[in-house]
Amino acid sequence: MSAVQPVPPNPPVAKKSWGEAAKAYLDRRAIIMLFLGFVAGIPILLIFSSLSLWLREAGIDRSVVTMFSWAALGYSFKFIWAPLVDAVPLPILTKLLGRRRSWILIAQLMIIVAICLMASINPTNEGSLIYMAVGAVLLGFSSATQDIVIDAYRIELAPPSLQSVLSAMYTAGYRLGMIVAGAGALYLADYFGSTEAFYSYEAWRNTYWVMAGVMGIGVATTLIIHEPVSNQVRVERKTSDYSRLVLVFALSVIGFVFIFANLGSLLPATESALLGFLYELVRMALSLTVALAIGYGLVKANLVEAEVAKTTWVEPIADFFRR
Repeated sequence: MSAVQPVPPNPPVAKKSWGEAAKAYLDRRAIIMLFLGFVAGIPILLIFSSLSLWLREAGIDRSVVTMFSWAALGYSFKFIWAPLVDAVPLPILTKLLGRRRSWILIAQLMIIVAICLMASINPTNEGSLIYMAVGAVLLGFSSATQDIVIDAYRIELAPPSLQSVLSAMYTAGYRLGMIVAGAGALYLADYFGSTEAFYSYEAWRNTYWVMAGVMGIGVATTLIIHEPVSNQVRVERKTSDYSRLVLVFALSVIGFVFIFANLGSLLPATESALLGFLYELVRMALSLTVALAIGYGLVKANLVEAEVAKTTWVEPIADFFRR
């Protein structure tokens, strides 16, 4: 009986020199992610700190300013429509640019439209805040959609060995974008003549116009870069299946917005911060429940085939929670 041969140890992995490691950050794909990260970081502070300061300078009540933070809910719930963005091709654009670039371009154009919409509204005008809120919600939704597609683009752009570099460059670009949209926007508003003591709508309008122009960097980047090669196996469906899926999602969102908007007036007013927080939790939970019920009901009513909804939408979200 022969003796068991020992398993030879794995050969040592050659360590990269500092120079070789640094070269990875000069890779064309890393530079692409730096630019995409930059434009991804622009919108978020135009909803949060910069918008808050604008509204405060305009003399808007602090409680109303705080409510605008709900506009950024898209960042927290983007996993809900991420499967749709991944599965649904865009007419004409997908053939011209590819699946990822077409969605990135649409998201960027929607961001520019949302910023321009917000810039066109003076919050001191009576009844204007509702339109400002619509612009902020559109900006949050569009920006979250852009984040979804850029993440998918990054994963398909390079092998796993380069993903850490791409992620680092994306994060660096994102932080630069936040600085431009945060400190940069405040500097521009001051430069154009708006201060806490003297509010100037024109100054903030010009500031947001400049931010919309900065997003042009993203549009140019998207048109220049190439579509990554994807190994994902896709089940191609009829255009009507995709249209019905989008319709179910849209109707569910409308139901969510309707309940969320109207439930606030039904809940009792309170000065307690804790009760206010609990009321908002109830408001959010009921709105989500109604949205899910609408989506489930529409599937049961055969507005979209149950198998299509399950494989395209339900299974990816369930996989997200399992992971």
